Amino acid sequence: MTGSPAIALNNVSKSFGPVEVLHGVDLALHAGQVHALIGENGAGKSTTMKILAGYQPPTTGQLIVDGTPTAFHSLHDGELAGVVMIHQEFNLAEQLTVEQNVFLGRELKRGVLLDKAEMRRRTRDYLARVQCDVSPDTMVSKLSNSDKQMVEIAKALSRDANVLIMDEPTAVLTSRETEVLFTQVRILRDAGTAVLFTSHKLDEVAAISDHVTVMRDGNVVHSGPTRDINEDSMATAMVGRDVSDLYPVKPGLPVDAPIVMQVKGLSVPGFATDVSFNLRQGEILGIGGLIGAGRTEVMEGLAGLRPATSDTVTLFDKPAQFRSPGGAQRAGLCYLTEDRKLRGLLLERGMRENLTLQNLHKFGRLLIDKAAEEKALTKAISEFDIRTGTREIAVGNMSGGNQQKLLLAKVMLSEPRVLIVDEPTRGIDIGTKQQIYAFLRKLADAGHSIIMITSEMPELIGLSDRVVVMRLGQIGGTLGPDEMSEDAIVRLSMGLNRKTNSIPEMA
Repeated sequence: MTGSPAIALNNVSKSFGPVEVLHGVDLALHAGQVHALIGENGAGKSTTMKILAGYQPPTTGQLIVDGTPTAFHSLHDGELAGVVMIHQEFNLAEQLTVEQNVFLGRELKRGVLLDKAEMRRRTRDYLARVQCDVSPDTMVSKLSNSDKQMVEIAKALSRDANVLIMDEPTAVLTSRETEVLFTQVRILRDAGTAVLFTSHKLDEVAAISDHVTVMRDGNVVHSGPTRDINEDSMATAMVGRDVSDLYPVKPGLPVDAPIVMQVKGLSVPGFATDVSFNLRQGEILGIGGLIGAGRTEVMEGLAGLRPATSDTVTLFDKPAQFRSPGGAQRAGLCYLTEDRKLRGLLLERGMRENLTLQNLHKFGRLLIDKAAEEKALTKAISEFDIRTGTREIAVGNMSGGNQQKLLLAKVMLSEPRVLIVDEPTRGIDIGTKQQIYAFLRKLADAGHSIIMITSEMPELIGLSDRVVVMRLGQIGGTLGPDEMSEDAIVRLSMGLNRKTNSIPEMA
């Protein structure tokens, strides 16, 4: 593009102590352009975005705004220059209302009093733009993750940004919500906003961006128009290797594989009723369905994480109505949460404490054997390919992919025979996805049984031996290996008969 960029990095490097994480990065964002920044977790994307927004200063190199070298000393400096960032982790005050969050720190006044009526009116307008049907008076803590993301976007719209930085904005959105977001992004682009967009969903990158920059190991390895690079080439540039064989080969489940779990008539009050299915040894059983269908709640009820009732649940031919996750763990069943940051890991603590927390009894009774913990961490780092500059790093400073691998290592330290994984690759890059897929298939091939909840259709089909589709808190149908397709899963999710397009009668 011609003309000076709205904001740019010129030969920027960034070090944390002795570790350099960015190496001479050049990046230019132009008005009226959607610029995608992609790369594996740990490639340097988040650090790059934080420098652009004023969260962190560069160690060397220049930040240039409208052609002028500039130094941001804080997030406030960035916002004064018209740079607004939407975070991957929600940056909302949970105990305030939607309206209070949208205008937090920028409250409108009429004289000495707050102009609540005007703030409420404008909040409704911003929410309407993103088709978010929540009241401005709703407490943020009561919102779903997807509604929280839409509030984040509405909050950013209220700031009239010249530069909008979006860090994984679609990670928790449905396909419909994503299209609404993309409509707003295009409106902003056409009005002259420079947009930086990151996503691990390469089809979204292809659909929304005008320009793509690929980072790997702290370096820019490709930058050019989106029309000149396809999704396969993007993936190869990101990981430095061919990822065309993303999913491991399915060996096929033997017809006589023993049933390790039987679930009959499982109900979770307010979320699901009369759910029945079975799980075989060595099977990866996929759980599909729309967000809100009750998938997570059913599995949390099964694992003792929320109240549930059932006619019968057996695990390895023994009754299995668990009252706590500890009871499920002792019986050989573990659950890997979809929310690694709030429910899976202690972000302010180190890797060692996080790895062993769930199994401290293995490392001593009165006193913890830290040497044994360190040995377990060394093994986990090797087995799960956890990559950090130092093993002393706080988990909150690790990339999303490395956090997910640590969470998986933590759960596997319990040696489960049945593993429930909820959205196991949400918000992680394609290279790490390939590693996790290979690990799950290796577990299944070794005789473990896996239940996998996922909203990603290719993942559901590519990894599962069978797929159970949930709809409105009940089982909508089950698909065998020869029946799985996106069309069949969508039809069951919507309550459509696969052959006739009709909605089946309720029994």
